[in-house]
Amino acid sequence: MKELVNKNHLIKLSISYALVIVILIFIPTYFYTKSEIKNYTLNQENLVKQHGLNIQRAIYDFTNSKNDIFYFPKSFNINAYIYNIDNKIIYASSNKEISHDKSFIIKKFTLNKNRLNAKTLVISKKLNLNEIYLKISILVLSIGLFTFISAYLILKQTVTPYKKANKYLDRFFNDAMHELKTPLGILQLNLELLEDKYEDSKEVKRSLNAVKNLQLTYEDIEYLMKQNIVSYTKENFDFSIFLKQRIDIFKGLAHSKNISINENIDDNINININRIELQRVIDNTLSNAIKYSNESSQINITLRKNTQNQTLFSVEDFGKGIKDTSKIFHRYHREETIQGGFGIGLNIVKNICDKNLIQIDIKTKLNVGTNFTYKFS
Repeated sequence: MKELVNKNHLIKLSISYALVIVILIFIPTYFYTKSEIKNYTLNQENLVKQHGLNIQRAIYDFTNSKNDIFYFPKSFNINAYIYNIDNKIIYASSNKEISHDKSFIIKKFTLNKNRLNAKTLVISKKLNLNEIYLKISILVLSIGLFTFISAYLILKQTVTPYKKANKYLDRFFNDAMHELKTPLGILQLNLELLEDKYEDSKEVKRSLNAVKNLQLTYEDIEYLMKQNIVSYTKENFDFSIFLKQRIDIFKGLAHSKNISINENIDDNINININRIELQRVIDNTLSNAIKYSNESSQINITLRKNTQNQTLFSVEDFGKGIKDTSKIFHRYHREETIQGGFGIGLNIVKNICDKNLIQIDIKTKLNVGTNFTYKFS
């Protein structure tokens, strides 16, 4: 699937380059076309004049001869009309009337006195520009096709080393993430056991909180790596119970800053969503709320149904607030670099919400706090 996406991207990029080249050659092509038409018209006019001269010569020769039969010079694509002094047709090489359309070349010749009693010769020829337009079209298409093929081959050769490097990098991250998962789990489990044994040990609590932060980062990176590969199937489960379980995990982090968590969670609220994706939304929102809250403040967590029977999940903190809400969902954007992190959490949240049609409402005020509300349809 990834190979197909890369190939489609190369094709689109090559087509774009080809279109740019075609557009760039449009102006010179326009003037070249006008020049070709002009040269073609002049050439056809010369043919018409030459045919007119041939007919005049034939009339002159007939007048000075003793022949009783006049042999009229004919042409397959040039029509000739001979008129007498009364402007009546003596001879016509075509049954069609003379057209005065701009697509015809018409030349008139006044004849000297002759045995045919002819006064005027009219020569008519239709201009056929299709051949010129066809030639120009083939030229432009050939240039476009050549540019497309050249651009595609060049781009393909250019990106091949990067694709190989990207594959090696993906493999490295997959292996690294796989190797980190088990030690992280063991470390967290043992620290939790130590916390139960040494409840007053600040060192154990700080170590456990650090591991939890590391676990959150690990899960974000793991989701990013798998989101285009793994199909996250939706399921119906109890949001209320699941949210309480996630809050319990973050209580230690909140306690390290002396932050109290107020829960206003209605029971028996079911939801249809993938459990892993909902966890990413909850965890990143709670983590940011704790990270940017002031010491000894509080966080209000609410889960309820509104009057339209929509599920509302909100997290309110009393901290620094957000300077620019338009940028917080951009990948790698961080409000404050001093707080650490990679700036990928809220980008993941936004992608999950867009995918599941979840509305996000943010209310924030600097040095007062922020409220994130998610509306599940």
